[in-house]
Amino acid sequence: MDSLRRLGSFPLPDPARSRLVVEPPGDGPGFWAGGPSAVFDPDDGLFYLSYRLRRPLGSGRGGVTRVARSEDGFTFTTIWEAGKDDFGTTSIERSCLVKVGVGHWRLYVSYVDPADGRWRIDLLEASSPDRFDPKQRRKVLSADDIDAEGVKDPYVVRVGSAWLMFAPYGPRATVRPGSNEDELHRTREGNVFATGRILHPTGLAISADGVSFQWLGDAIAPGGAGTWDRSVARVSTIVHIPPVFTVFYDGRTGEGDFYEDRTGYAVSLDLRSFTKVTVDQPAVASPHASGSFRYMDAVHLPAERRLFYYFEMARPDGAHELRVEEVQLT
Repeated sequence: MDSLRRLGSFPLPDPARSRLVVEPPGDGPGFWAGGPSAVFDPDDGLFYLSYRLRRPLGSGRGGVTRVARSEDGFTFTTIWEAGKDDFGTTSIERSCLVKVGVGHWRLYVSYVDPADGRWRIDLLEASSPDRFDPKQRRKVLSADDIDAEGVKDPYVVRVGSAWLMFAPYGPRATVRPGSNEDELHRTREGNVFATGRILHPTGLAISADGVSFQWLGDAIAPGGAGTWDRSVARVSTIVHIPPVFTVFYDGRTGEGDFYEDRTGYAVSLDLRSFTKVTVDQPAVASPHASGSFRYMDAVHLPAERRLFYYFEMARPDGAHELRVEEVQLT
């Protein structure tokens, strides 16, 4: 454990040093800009960023998903946008933007399935990140595929010839006894993960093509009774500095902190076995309001020994904004 901690050690994000990327669409709790997924494209030397905008419950939750472009990783211009009506849904959450190769991009989108009210993950493909068409989406993973009450917020990474998808989900086996459909899927605008009636681990699926995935089971699970992450353990990003994979994840207690997650991390040598480092407390939290610091993604530029952290963070008025910090690796 101590050896893994030393090998996986590098600077963590510091909210005080970060810079604003996107403001929320309003002031106060419930207004969010965040859920980032970032890519650096070495072919054109540009940064690309997927994110979503959200308003409070009852006024357009999870309404917009965007892709933006930047020359420096700090200042972004929107190049693509879709709304929840384009998906026929009540809410869109975090997507995962991936470049497959020259002229081939993917966007893995999580949204509430209008057919059953459960979160699912679909795939959009395009020749460039400004040409995604929601009408051409296809299913990647549904709740019923994995005996769950929902699956969302995918993080997809290619390792060698394999595609790995870390997919936070709600196992039906963890539903609080006595819970009914209304309590799980027709409250808080259909977000089962904000009911406190189900655990929210992250599962792992594997694929040869990034389209058809085989479910392998849990990767990172919530902690035990009394821990800071006892309700949620949602993988947000992975940084690989050989030989260690550092896996950042969002956690919460599930007791009055819905939507206000903080960030911890685990380490792994093979992305199949994981050891939590932040057992007693999170690694990073906002200094403001609820302390929420979540949905972090990282762009690692090994040749330049630079790391860009993108994250959603609570600001003093309780709204969440999307911020970035550049870290120089030693």
